[in-house]
Amino acid sequence: MALRLGDTAPDFTAETTGGTIHFHEWLGNSWGMIFSHPADFTPVCTTELGRTASLKEEFDRRGVKVIAVSVDPLESHSEWIRDINETQQTTVNFPLIADPDRTVAELYDMIHPNASEKATVRSVFVIGPDKKIKLTLTYPASTGRNFNELLRVIDSLQLTASYQVATPADWQAGQDCIVVPAVSTEEAMKKFPKGVTVVKPYLRTTPQPNL
Repeated sequence: MALRLGDTAPDFTAETTGGTIHFHEWLGNSWGMIFSHPADFTPVCTTELGRTASLKEEFDRRGVKVIAVSVDPLESHSEWIRDINETQQTTVNFPLIADPDRTVAELYDMIHPNASEKATVRSVFVIGPDKKIKLTLTYPASTGRNFNELLRVIDSLQLTASYQVATPADWQAGQDCIVVPAVSTEEAMKKFPKGVTVVKPYLRTTPQPNL
């Protein structure tokens, strides 16, 4: 069955380039991002893993642990990492899951037969500290992920998990947020001392509350 927002992220034990992990235990109380790749030594994925490595400080700053999965064995991953480091001028600094028997791929519904009988689609799952799935994204094999967008969504998820706000279209960290409908304007005035702008009774904005 497909995983949906709010579902518990499936736990698993797997061999990775960083050793054996028990996924939930590895996550601990952190946020997590698990993302899949159709296969090792594929060009788009090579750029993606390099980009992820170069953004490690950004993920660390947000308390997000990153892990990738490909349906290839550990030896292949190790060889591929050398290529990634060379071609992307970086050092892969996060684990890659070896999934030759497709256990993880099937747990996370990463095999889409109409796209490919054996390769995983390019899936992303962002997981909260409660082990619940907060975001799912699926890209075709031909389109590389936008990692700036993934960081933007993580910023929104972490903000809205702590405050009764939502983020509008094209929101970027530091911009105004929307007061959720469950909070009355009177309550909002107390909750958000930076001020509340009433555009419409159902559309109220406030400066980002955690800045």
